[in-house]
Amino acid sequence: QVQLVESGGGLVQAGGSLRLSCTASGRTFSGYTMGWFRQAPGKEREFVARITYSGGSTFTADSVKGRFTISRDNAKNTVYLQMNSLKPEDTAVYYCACAADRSFRGPYSNIPHWGQGTQVTVSS
Repeated sequence: QVQLVESGGGLVQAGGSLRLSCTASGRTFSGYTMGWFRQAPGKEREFVARITYSGGSTFTADSVKGRFTISRDNAKNTVYLQMNSLKPEDTAVYYCACAADRSFRGPYSNIPHWGQGTQVTVSS
C-alpha cells in the first residue's frame, strides 16, 4: 500500500514563507517523479511543480515561478516545496503526488498516488 503524507502547512501572512514536506512509504519510488498540486475552494486542482527522480529536471507553474522551489531527498523518500513571497491567492489545500513522469503530462486522473493534503492559508 502506497502512502504519501504531507506536512508543513499552516497560516502565514502575505510575504511570508512555508516549507511543505511529503514523505512516501510502502514501496520503492525509484525512478518516479514526485510533484505538488493545489486546490482552492470552488476551483479545480491545479499543477504547482514536479521533480524527476534524479532531481535533474524540475517544472514549475507560471503562477509560482520564482517564488516556489521543489526539491527531493531520495534517501528519505521525501519531496519538499519551499514557498516564498506567499500571496493570498496561494491559499489552497496542497497535495503531494507520485507517478511516472508521463502521468504528470496528461490528465491528472492518471496519477495513481496522492497524499491527503495540507492546508495553506495566506492572510493579507
